[in-house]
Formats: sequence, structure tokens, C-alpha cells
Amino acid sequence: MDLPARKPGHPLSWACLPPREQRWVAQAAVAVAVAGLTLGFPTCIGIFFTELQHEFQASNSETSWFPSIQTAMLHAGGPLCSILVGRFGCRATMMLGGALASLGMVASSFCRTLSQLYLTAGFITGLGMCFSFQSSITAMGLYFTRWRVLANALASAGVSLGIMLWPLLSRYLLEDLGWRGTFLIFGGVLLHGCVCGAILRPGAILRPVATSVAPKIREDLPPPSKRPTRGFLVACGQAIQRHLAFDILLHNAGYRVYTLGVVWMIMGFPLPHVFLVPYATRHGVDEHRAALLISIIGFSNIFLRPMAGLVVGRQDFASHRKYLFSLATLLNGLTNLVCTVSADFRVLVGYCLVYSVSMSGIGALLFQVLMDIVPMDRFPSALGLFTILESISILISPPLAGLLLDTTNNFSYVFYMSSFFLVSAALFMSGSFCALRKKERQSRQVQAEGAVTEAAPEGTLTVEDTDSSEKRLHTEIMYVTSV
Repeated sequence: MDLPARKPGHPLSWACLPPREQRWVAQAAVAVAVAGLTLGFPTCIGIFFTELQHEFQASNSETSWFPSIQTAMLHAGGPLCSILVGRFGCRATMMLGGALASLGMVASSFCRTLSQLYLTAGFITGLGMCFSFQSSITAMGLYFTRWRVLANALASAGVSLGIMLWPLLSRYLLEDLGWRGTFLIFGGVLLHGCVCGAILRPGAILRPVATSVAPKIREDLPPPSKRPTRGFLVACGQAIQRHLAFDILLHNAGYRVYTLGVVWMIMGFPLPHVFLVPYATRHGVDEHRAALLISIIGFSNIFLRPMAGLVVGRQDFASHRKYLFSLATLLNGLTNLVCTVSADFRVLVGYCLVYSVSMSGIGALLFQVLMDIVPMDRFPSALGLFTILESISILISPPLAGLLLDTTNNFSYVFYMSSFFLVSAALFMSGSFCALRKKERQSRQVQAEGAVTEAAPEGTLTVEDTDSSEKRLHTEIMYVTSV
């Protein structure tokens, strides 16, 4: 017997919503789902760490290359994703990412060597997840203007939801199907990225900013019949300038300090996600309870990340965000020292709860601080270079920790290494930002004393002017990653 159709005027009816609100709800749901499918996925790799070691008879360092390649591609593919979004739109790029992520995981279930696993589940799946996630964030930036901070906070909640569910699903499937069958199932789950892309409107493509740049570039190029080589070099130079802000790295001291600090910080930040579960099982914790530790981090972040995003999004904290980020990094590094003291399950649960607080602060502030330092009209290119340099640290950090573990056979040194990078990065960034702020105040005093009667030129835009509405009017592309 069929249920009676709900009337369009019913308060719970989807049809009662205006079309604009329907698109908002659909896009927010897509962002949450894609974030959970992609950014939440690498945290479950630690569940398979010991299993893959036994299967391929590999060392800790060799096995660590798999999650590091996957996570590095998830971050490094941002510039390529922005090119595809500008050419084909968010919908096609997201569906391509879902297909690649699924193909990589299905192919990895047939791998016979670790090298094949690096290529399939590492490179291909990581690149596909990058396309899916960053195109969803780009589309969300186009749909939401007034409520963009809240929309990003909801997307962060999707990441936390994935961090909570992926380890539990991995542990359950690993017992019944083994790692090969689990990876095959994961291929089908990641294929839902194509479904999320299909939900987007066909017109979910960038504003005319991206398309208006192309004719300008073509007009500047010489005729192809005369000097094709020079025209190709000019096009490559303009593409690099548009997507990788090397000029900002050279001339913006704040961007340089922040980029170097984050790159150094990332050398230690992802290590607990990879080695916490093997560390707990090595010290006698049940495998199910060890997998639950990562889920505790994800569950806590479901509530902490949106709260942190809403708090730091207030203009009251605009001038203090970079110091709050340094404080969260310092807390994260000091928290990791708990694992060097005790491996008791209750102690590790407390560690995960405190770790979640600092992790939510880092996740909420990582790209917000970058927006404060760099003018918004150059933010896409600054973010492109930022994520590529960040991915280099992500690539080498777990294998380096695995090599340290192979040498010492002691997990405590892995957490000592993580704490060292995080604490030193926090001290470097906070000290450097204080020095830059003091230098800026001195230069302002000198200018005020030397030019009392002169008015400031119109249109001048300072790096620290986070309240300027001008910065927020030039957003072209938003491809945002999260830690």
C-alpha cells in the first residue's frame, strides 16, 4: 500500500522550500558527504598497517610510504584540480575524482607488491579524492557568501564524521573479508563521489572570472606559426604565476613565515594518525579498542570543529588568529608526549580527547590564517603553492618515522619526533609573527613622523587588514584542504 504523497505546503515537505534554499541544502549535504568520503579516509590506513606488513614482508618505513603517498596526493593535486574546475566545472571534476578514487581502490585489491599498492591506492586514489573534495569546496564557495563560515564548519564536521566511521568500518570488514576484500568494498563506497557530483547543478562551474582570463592570455601570445616555442613558454609562465604564488613567497614576509612554519609542523602532525593503532596493539590493547581510538578523535571533532570554526570566524579574533594557531600547534605537540609515558587504554582515551581539542583548532585556523595574511585576489595561487609544499612534508614524514621505528624498535621515538616538529614550529611561528608585528609598528611610527601632512594613497591594502571587504570580493577559486 503506497503512502499518501506529502502536500507541497507541508512544513516538512522538500517542495515547500524555495529553489535557492533547495540548492543550498543539497550543496551543504554534498560537501559533508564528500569531506567524509575523502579527507576522513586516510585516517583508517593505520588499521591495515600491521596486516600489510605481514602480507608483503615489509619494514615500517616501506609500509609507511602507502599512506604518505595517498595523503600527499590529496593535498598536492590542488592546482591541477583548479585547472580542471575552470575548464570543465565542479560537477565533472567531482565525478572524475570519484571514478579515479574507486578505480584505485578496486585495483589495489589485486596488488601483489607494495609498488603496485603505491600506484593504485596511493597515487590514483589520492588524486581522485583530491579532485572530489576540492571541487566540492569550490562549489560551496560559489553557492555560499553570507554563510560561508558556517558552510565550511559543516564541511569540517563531515571530515570528523569520516574520521569516526572509517576506522570502525575498516576493523569490521578486515576481520571478515581481509584487507583485499575490504579495499574492494572501499572502491564501491568511494564511487559515491560520482553520485555527489551528479547532485550538483550542471551550471556549478566557476564564475566568469576563470573564463575571462583565457582570452586575455591567448591575445598576449604570439602567432603560433611564428614562434610557437616562445608562446608555449609564455603560457606556462602565466599558468605558474596564476596557480603558484612564488612572488608572494619572496615578497610577503608573513606568508613566508607561515608557509615555512606549517611545512615544518606537518612533519610531525600526521604521525599519530598512522602509528597510534599499531602502537596500541603492540602494547597489548585489543584491536577493536585500538581502532576505537581514532573513532574517538573523529567523534569529538564532530562537535569541536564547527564550534572552533564559528569562534575563530568572528572579527574579534581576526588579529589574533595566527597566535591562536601557534598555541593549538604547541598544545598538539605537547599532547603527543602522553603516549611516551603510558600505553594504557584509559590513558590513550584521555590523550585522544585532548588531542581532538588541538586538532580542531588547527583544522579551523589553518586556511583562515592564510586568508588573513594574503590578499584574497591572490589567495588561490598562494594556496596552490602552500598545499604543494605542505604535501612534500606529508610525503616524507611517515616513512621517516617508520625508518626511525625500524632502527630503534620503540614507538616512543615516533611520538618524540612528532612533538619536536610541532613544538619547534609553534615557537618559530609565534616568535616570527611577534617580530614582524614589532617591525611593522616601528615602520608605521617612522612613516607617521616623516609624513604628518601627507594622506595615505587611496586603494592601499595592507597584509594584516583582515577586516577589509575588498579582500573578500576577489575570490576566484576556493580549493581548500583540511588536516
